[in-house]
Parts: sequence; C-alpha cells; structure tokens
Amino acid sequence: MEGGDYKCGDNQAVGRWTLVGTTALVTGGTKGIGRAIVEELARFGAAVHTCSRNEAELNECLLQWRALNLKITGSVCDVSSDVEREKLMQTVNSVFHGKLHILVNNAGTVIWKPVVEHTPEDYRRIISTNLDSAFHLSQLAHPLLKASGRGCIVNISSVAGFVAIDSASVYAATKGALNQLTRSLACEWAKDNIRANCVAPAYIRTPLIQPLSEDEEFVAREGHRVPLGRLGEPEDVAAVVAFLCLPASDYVDGQVIIVDGGRTVNGNN
Repeated sequence: MEGGDYKCGDNQAVGRWTLVGTTALVTGGTKGIGRAIVEELARFGAAVHTCSRNEAELNECLLQWRALNLKITGSVCDVSSDVEREKLMQTVNSVFHGKLHILVNNAGTVIWKPVVEHTPEDYRRIISTNLDSAFHLSQLAHPLLKASGRGCIVNISSVAGFVAIDSASVYAATKGALNQLTRSLACEWAKDNIRANCVAPAYIRTPLIQPLSEDEEFVAREGHRVPLGRLGEPEDVAAVVAFLCLPASDYVDGQVIIVDGGRTVNGNN
C-alpha cells in the first residue's frame, strides 16, 4: 500500500500511531532509559511488563505507575542469570496469555576500568548482563512474538559499539555484538513477522553515567562535542524506541539508530 492511501483523520492512519492492544516486555525498567521506555510505551497504550533486580525499587515504581493509571506490571529478575531469565519469560507468558508483541532488551551494566584492570568476574558480569541476556531472552520470547502475529524486538546498544570510549572496552564489545545480533535476528526472523532493530545512545543522563554527568568539566566538554550542545535525556531515547514499536515503523528492520545529538558525525571536533 502506498503512502498516498493514508489521509489525515483516517482510522487506518491513526492506527499506525498507537500501541493499544499490544503487550511489551522491557528489561531494567525502573530507572534511566528503561523507565522512560516503559512509561512511553504505556502512554501509547501498550500493556507493559518490566523487571528489576531491586524489589523495593520495583514496588515503588509500580505504585507510582498505578497512580497514573498506566497498565504496567513487574517482577524481580537479574537478567544475568539463565534461570532467572527463564522464570521471567514464564511470568510474561502467563501475564500476557502466550502472546508478546514487543521485547525491549534494555538492561545493561558497565564497569569503568582499563582493560588490564578487569577481572574475569568483571568480564563475565558485563557479558552476561548486556549480551547473553539479550540473546537468551530473544530466544525465549520467539514463540510469544510469533504468536502475536506482529513481533518487534528493540535492543538498546550504545555509540560505544561504534567508537572507542575510555575505560569501557568490555562494555563496548557487548554493544558491538548486540548491533550485529540485531541485524542477524532481523534477517532470520522476518519470515515469522518479527522485526528487530537497535537504538544506540551516547551519553544520556542516567544513573549509569551519574559520576560523569556530575563532572562539570566533562559536561562542558561533551557540550562542545555534541552539535546539539547537551547530554541526552532518557526521553530522547524512549521516543525512538516507541517509534520502532509502532505500526508506523513496520518497514524498518535490522537497523541500528544512533541517538547522540550528532556526536558521532561531528568530525571537526
């Protein structure tokens, strides 16, 4: 169908910009980018399930979301654990009655150290949280995404998957791998009507980079490097994720979209 067939006010056109009737799982959804994504999808009408390692933090968020009349449920899960990932997907299967439209692999961690200072435990923690979880949860979610008739995976990567970031080499390796996993899933699962895309933010004001965002010199330096002149906000990322989940993006597949205010293309600085 050509774009000209959609007219302002048509129900069909309006339907391209709503998530009413859909279900979503967002990992790591109680703070930072994850929380912004959870709330954005819920405001578009999706029923959202999220998870966190911190039960108290999760319960506090659930109370706040309930007060806003958002359809959000949650469960405790450490996504670095195979067993807990399987338990999470069993919960999602039950909550959403065997159908999942959207999977957002957001949960991630970073340990700021030079390569020579990383321990094997550091390495395993970053790999299992950032990469293993996205791969395994996508595997586990596949039958639920397929059953929905219109599945969508969005992986949260980083510009560290494209350019070197000081003291974040292991983190960067996981994000580069996540970019390619996204492309591979897009090609392999298109036949099942499951799309896969990736969003790669730069420095976003979240707890993950709190020490940096509180450093006035760092913030000023980044302001000069970023053409838009500021650090990103979680909502900047959530808006792009929401678009990739909407029917309006149904022909977008296998893409890695950078959200960085122009930082990675600003060669002169």
